[in-house]
Order: sequence, then structure tokens, then C-alpha cells
Amino acid sequence: MESFRYFNRDISWLTFNERVLMEAANEAVPLMERIRFLSIYSSNLDEFYRVRMPYLQKNAMQDAANNAFLEAEALVNRQLDEFGRILSKSIIPALSRLGFHFLYKEHISESIAAFAKHYFYTQIAGFLQPVYLNDKTSFFPENNQIYIVVVLELPNDREKIAIVNIPVPQLDRFVKIKQPDGEYIIFLEDLIRCNLGALFPDAIDIKAFNIKVTRDAELDLLDEDGEDMAEQVEKQLSKRDFGLATRMLYEPGLPLRHLQYIVNVFDLKKASLVEGGRYHNLKDLSSLPVASPAISYPAWPTAQHLEGFEEPETLFAALTRRDLMVHAPYQTYDTILRFFNEAAIDRSVQEIYTTMYRVAYDSKIAHALITAAKNGKKVTVLVELKARFDEANNIRWAKKMKTAGVKIIHSVNALKVHAKLALAKRKHETHAYLGLLATGNLNEGTARFYTDHILLTAHPAMLKEAEQLFGFLSKKKKPEKIDVMSFEHLLVAQFNLQNRFIELIDREIDHAKSGLPTGITIKLNNLEEEVLINKLYEASNAGIKVNLIVRSICRLVPGVPGQSENIRVKRIVDRYLEHGRVFIFHNNGQPEVFMGSADWMNRNIYRRIEVCFPIYHEDLKQQLIDILSLQWNDTVQAVWIDERLHNVAITANSDGVRSQEAIYQYLTGAVEHIRKTF
Repeated sequence: MESFRYFNRDISWLTFNERVLMEAANEAVPLMERIRFLSIYSSNLDEFYRVRMPYLQKNAMQDAANNAFLEAEALVNRQLDEFGRILSKSIIPALSRLGFHFLYKEHISESIAAFAKHYFYTQIAGFLQPVYLNDKTSFFPENNQIYIVVVLELPNDREKIAIVNIPVPQLDRFVKIKQPDGEYIIFLEDLIRCNLGALFPDAIDIKAFNIKVTRDAELDLLDEDGEDMAEQVEKQLSKRDFGLATRMLYEPGLPLRHLQYIVNVFDLKKASLVEGGRYHNLKDLSSLPVASPAISYPAWPTAQHLEGFEEPETLFAALTRRDLMVHAPYQTYDTILRFFNEAAIDRSVQEIYTTMYRVAYDSKIAHALITAAKNGKKVTVLVELKARFDEANNIRWAKKMKTAGVKIIHSVNALKVHAKLALAKRKHETHAYLGLLATGNLNEGTARFYTDHILLTAHPAMLKEAEQLFGFLSKKKKPEKIDVMSFEHLLVAQFNLQNRFIELIDREIDHAKSGLPTGITIKLNNLEEEVLINKLYEASNAGIKVNLIVRSICRLVPGVPGQSENIRVKRIVDRYLEHGRVFIFHNNGQPEVFMGSADWMNRNIYRRIEVCFPIYHEDLKQQLIDILSLQWNDTVQAVWIDERLHNVAITANSDGVRSQEAIYQYLTGAVEHIRKTF
């Protein structure tokens, strides 16, 4: 068996976060958007420490030769240095030039100190609960909350340590202060630090240091039928913020003896101790009160017209004539909302089925499903309760829908349902099924900034297979070898998805051996699973050009002789989060195109129900081929991932292609202009 190389999963993900940081450093990006990229970087890193660092720490303890943990820590430290440089040397000076003076580690003038004192007593003091630390202290630092460690010098050479909470989100993280020479922005914790003497009036000297503790986010769910899934998840959610500490960030200058004392008192012996900057939770930078159209991306109004659908015709009537496709966020998501709204009131609709993985906070789709149930329709919704960090909101909506008469089903504990599909079953002679299948969540909130593709279709055989899958899911069990379901059109993880993709790659390999034209283009969020990676390596060795667009994790190593010399990988980061999954196989000039919910990750292939599906309508198939072509030809926001896992900038001429802008123009009518760029 051939020995192939793979990138480390977690180091690869950290290089994606580094790519986010590159956008924050890019002075061609509007200033507020650069600030948001810093916020995204910080938020991503917090999640990494909650979700992946516990795994890396455990592996490092079990295998001393495993250096991924140390490599990850070193990479994060380098990135944090760059983060601080971008913020202090580039972002803050740029804000000052606009009249926004961001006080970042800077001296506070007397006039601002006077305001700070007034603000402290009128707005902040009532939220502060200082606690003196000792060996019997029961104080528990909450996950990702900022605290001030206060070292107090008291009379008679006594010393005490106290901890003070920073009351966010009860109060805004940033306070704006108007002064004659402009507007000043100050951190809430700095306002508190200015006034610590009011909390500790007996102290002769006060020193203050910010800290933050990050905790493991994993839920410990049991695979038991006796306990309702929602109840079990709710119980675990109440414990999540009390999980094992994985990291403690502390401000430089905190004396070692005090650091060790805090570690002992808070039982942080297994946590990584990271000397960070003075300020933590910089994901809050997205709420910096400097928003202005002049320093944000120019508006791209959503395209309202959808080719193939003309009002006053109903959407359902249009679907009986042809398939439709929505490319969010470039095109209006109202079409998707309309699908559910029409299903709720259409007298011919008798049954509605849908999956919901991340429900919008004020979901119009969920409201339509509730209305449908109250209108006497049979409504079945699979709400995935194990969608990380969305569990509580999903539980809330599941309860609301269940109360209204919607049949709620949940996947078993060891299996997530990540498929994105909906089905309306009608009393109709020729078009009994209408459905939608998507690459992203049925969530109108994230649809504003996630790029996804949603197919709306009346294809009877494909939707009959979807109904069959919903029937299986309602049994609430894991697939077993005896569960034989025949899917001719759908590619369903746990059943035929992996094998079908292998067959499609093998067909390209056979064509290559016969001297026929070949090619594979795949766009994913994450690429990890070794069986499918090995098959792509095999395709490369057969001489097939493989073009991959992989946003985040990529374990495939491109450009290695004898392994992947015909494989190239690009990564795109821009104003929208690239989220669609698309698969194009050349097939000797008769291309086959698939979309779906499945990344090529171990979890997606082996531990989830995922659905991918073919695009049969020739115009829609060409649309996707054109869109992927624009993305592959991006020379502005794309980077190469090289054989060393580096993000390598693409050298562009003056006519460089920025794919998201080009796709927006393409979908809003400027087709000829776009095609001339190739």
C-alpha cells in the first residue's frame, strides 16, 4: 500500500485563521471590515481552545512524540503577535485619523478620568462583585469571561489578592467619550481599573492584571433511549461553562507567585497558561462604536428576480415547470421563505418534512411550520439538538413547534443529522412532491453572509428518496448493515455517499487511462477523510487535473511528485463566508454536477447523515460551473495552499478577478462582462 502524506487537521485549521488575520492586515479592505476580521479571528481562536485544544492536550499526554499540541501553541503565539501588531500599529492609527481615538494601553487624561469616575458611579458600580481570594475561596471563573486580578498592598505590609468581574454583556464593552478634539473609545475594564480605589479604599497600592479562562465545550451525551434527548442536552448545557479549563490567558507583568496562586485557587493545573496581551475577548471588536458606510464594504443589493419564476405565478406552480436555484446571499432568500409559507397555506399540501440544523433566532421558517400544523397539515421536523453552540436555541424552537402540533424528531446521540432538505407532499395527480435541497442551513439569519446554493425541485424520484430518508430518520436509530435503502439520485452518508464519490473519481481515472478528457473540481469547507483524499491522490497519479477550493481544514498535501503533482488547492476569504459544497466531474465532456451538505471530514462521512444531490437542469448546472470557474480564477481574495501548508498570495495583474464580486455581477445580469475576463 502506498504511503501518502497528510497535513495535520488542527494545524491546517489554524492556517485558515491565519488567512482571516491576513484580511485584517490588508489595507485594501475597508477599515471597519478589517476590525471585523480581527473579531472573527479572536472568536475562532476561542472556539479552537474550547473544542480542539482539549483533544490535542490529551494526545500530547498520551504520546510524548506527538508535537501537534506544541506546534499549535507556537503557531497561535506567532499569530497573536501579528494580531497585536495589526491592531496597535495599523488599525488604531487609522481610527485616529478619522477622529476616533481608541485608548489601547494609553494614558488616560484628567478630563477623561473625570468622565470615567462619573460613569463608574452611575453605570458600572452596581454590577461589580469583588471577591478576596484565599485557599477556601469558592469563586469559579466562568468560561471566556474577563476578570481583573487585583494585587493589594495593605497597611502593615499585608498583601491580598482579589478578583473583580467585568460586567459584559450586561454593559457595553466599549464606552464612547466625546471630547473637543474628537471621540475617545475606552474599554469597560479600563474604566473599572481607573476606579479600583473606590472598591478597595484601604489599599496603599493597587496593581491590576486582566485574565480569562477558556473551558472545554464538549457535551457528555449518553446513547440511551430512556432519557429524552432534549432533557439530556439541556442538563449538559447547564454544565458546559463549568467544564475543564483548557487555557488561562493572563496579562504580562503578573508576578509568577501570584500566577501560581491563582492556578491553585481556581484549580487550573491542567490548563495552558498563556501570557497574552492586556485585552482579551477581542471578538467584541465587532461592536466597536465607529460604524460608518465610509469604512464598510459598499452595499451589494440582493437580487430579487429569480430566473424561471415570475409573479403573480406561485412558486409551487413554477416548480412544476422547471427546477430553480437560489444562490445566497447574492439572491433573495425570500424565495426559500416563500416555499415554506406556500406549503403552510396551500390546501393541496398534506404533509411537510424538513431538517433544521441551526435554527434562526426568530425563525420565519419555524413560524411557517407552526402555522402549517395549526392549519391541519402533518408536519414533521428533525431538529438537530447537537449543533454545537446552537443547542439552546434549537431546543427552544423544538418545544415551541411541538406545542403547536409539529411532530419533532431528534437524531440518536451518537449521530448528527446535518442534511439540509425539505419536502412538501401534495394531493396532486402529477406533481405530488415539491422539495428543496441545500448546501447550508435553512436559516434566514446566516443566509445574509454565508454563500450557499439551494435547489428547489419537483423531481419525483429524487424527492421520493428524500421521503424514504425521512421515514428512516423518524425511527431514531443509527444505520446498520441490515438497513438497505436504495438511492439512485441522492448521495446519503452512512449509505452510499462515500462509495458514490469513489465511483465518480474512478470513472475519471478510467477515462484518463483511455486517453479521454478528464477533470475534477471540488469546493468544500473542510477536507480531512483519508479514503477520499487517497482517491484524489490516485486521480492525480493518473494524470487528472484536480482543482480544489477548500476554505478551512485541508489535510491533502498538494504538489508532491508521485502523490499530488496534479492537484492544486485554493482558499478564498472575503466579505461573505464561503460555505457551499459543490462537486464537478468532467465525464468526457458531459459534466456531472453535485451539491450538498457534506464536507469530506471523518465526522461527515462516518458519523452524520449528510445528503448530496445531482443537478439535472442544464441551465442550473452551467450556472454552478460558471460560479466555480469564477472562484477558481480568483486572483484577489484567493490564496494557494502550498505543500508546506502556507497561504501563498496569487500575483494578479490589474484585471484581477475578485470572485464574490464577479459572482454578484454574474447573478445580477452582467454575464457578458464576466465571461470576457477569461
